[in-house]
Amino acid sequence: MLDTRHFDIPRFLGVLPLFSDLAPPELERLAEGCHLRRVERGDMVFRMGEPCDSFHVVVTGQVKLFVLSPTGQEKVIELIAPGHSFAEALMFLGKPYVVNAQTLADSLLLTVHRHAVMDELQRDPRFALRMLAGLSRRLHGLVHDVQAYALQNGVQRVIGYLLRDQAPGEGTSGEVLTVSLPVSKATLASRLSLTPEYFSRVLRELEEARLIEVDRRDIRILDVQRLAAYQT
Repeated sequence: MLDTRHFDIPRFLGVLPLFSDLAPPELERLAEGCHLRRVERGDMVFRMGEPCDSFHVVVTGQVKLFVLSPTGQEKVIELIAPGHSFAEALMFLGKPYVVNAQTLADSLLLTVHRHAVMDELQRDPRFALRMLAGLSRRLHGLVHDVQAYALQNGVQRVIGYLLRDQAPGEGTSGEVLTVSLPVSKATLASRLSLTPEYFSRVLRELEEARLIEVDRRDIRILDVQRLAAYQT
């Protein structure tokens, strides 16, 4: 377990894309407006409708952002991995949280309070540009998701997810690549706007086509090029 008593918050902030251009004195000032907290698996980080006066960074563990339908059905909006932040835009707007956040594993979170960010924005315009760039990347990712949901069928979404981290040309020499699902299949299905049953059916279809092998959460991609070109 990570010893938070000796955790170097300024150093951690300095390796995050949002803050990597800041000088040590600036990181020290920002760190004064941060605090670490441990959150057990399954605990809520925040709930929809609660006031948002900070944003959060996952140090270890994983967090899901989700909403609930009127019937109680859960829709996963985003999965937040270590080194990534969430809730920045809402913090600037001064609006309540519009999603729920829950840990998927025992997690260590760094909370960055609004007053610390606003003070630094007033001191250094470069910091504002970094924050804008980070928010733009998040928006680009959400737009990409909307396009995928509107233009791709379920099989294409699953294939796109499995190949999302593959560099161009990777897997072309015949080696088997393994993708480890970071969450349960049901959670990932919700993230892709699919039912768990349909998600499992797609995996079986790809297995029967000898494109993948499924071993619990490990998906072995047997032929990257054939999988990328697969059509239903």
